[in-house]
Amino acid sequence: MRHDEMIGKVQALAHLPDLGTAERAAAAVVTTLSERLPSGLARHVAAQLPHDMAAAMREAADAAAGPDSGASGERFGLTTFAGRIAVRAGTDEDTALREAAAVLEVLDAALAPELTERMAGALPADIRELLPTGRAE
Repeated sequence: MRHDEMIGKVQALAHLPDLGTAERAAAAVVTTLSERLPSGLARHVAAQLPHDMAAAMREAADAAAGPDSGASGERFGLTTFAGRIAVRAGTDEDTALREAAAVLEVLDAALAPELTERMAGALPADIRELLPTGRAE
């Protein structure tokens, strides 16, 4: 899936006013997601994303661990996840959760199914609830 297509879908799903807001939301979510996932998995996800989204994800994975590390990712739940997204996107936590659900739905459509399953398995139950129905189980 192309970058513009992904951002347009995020904008539509999250009911955002413009593409710039959707771009900020997507970057905030993939960065925060990358901090939560094991760094190797985050890099695998990034490899299937368009350049701009992949870069944000790789930077966060590299900041969390060295380039050859298989670090497990930070341990945090939904409250911290929403808070970090809200700060990065310049919004409140309720909006951040809506934006996260939209970005995760777009990622679900863009990534190979087995990679999405691995990503879901690496997330705690409260964050997994943001995934599209069927992935959250």
